[in-house]
Amino acid sequence: MAEVIIPQADADALLAMEKRRENDDQYDYPGLGGAIAVPVVSMDKRERFTLDVRRGSIDLLKGTYQTRARHVVVLARLDFGGAPHRNPDDEEIASPHLHVYKEGYGTKWAIPLPKDKFPIPADLWHLLEDFFAFCNITSPPIIRRGLFE
Repeated sequence: MAEVIIPQADADALLAMEKRRENDDQYDYPGLGGAIAVPVVSMDKRERFTLDVRRGSIDLLKGTYQTRARHVVVLARLDFGGAPHRNPDDEEIASPHLHVYKEGYGTKWAIPLPKDKFPIPADLWHLLEDFFAFCNITSPPIIRRGLFE
């Protein structure tokens, strides 16, 4: 599948746009190897987004939180518990790390997790709540914590 490229200003505006849950459906935080895709909308309901929550199939401490716009454009992705990421310039970024859309590159670049926005990276539930804030999801979806979260 070809990567969809949008202008940087559009990606920045979409990420900064205030978002809320689309409905009051409840989702279970995924367990080992699980994933959920949750619909999120802009406040005026003109833009639709998807919040993806994926967990590792072997390691419960590995996973991804991701926000997509227009079905396929990844605006932000937070990877945790996995291997370091190697950027196109060969710089290695340790996990957890954050990918933010960059025109021409999509999410091929990663940055270290900003400590001011993600102060407790070891707590996966808190990390998810911080990801909501980073993506400006002010009325987050209803996700029930699992037994081991």
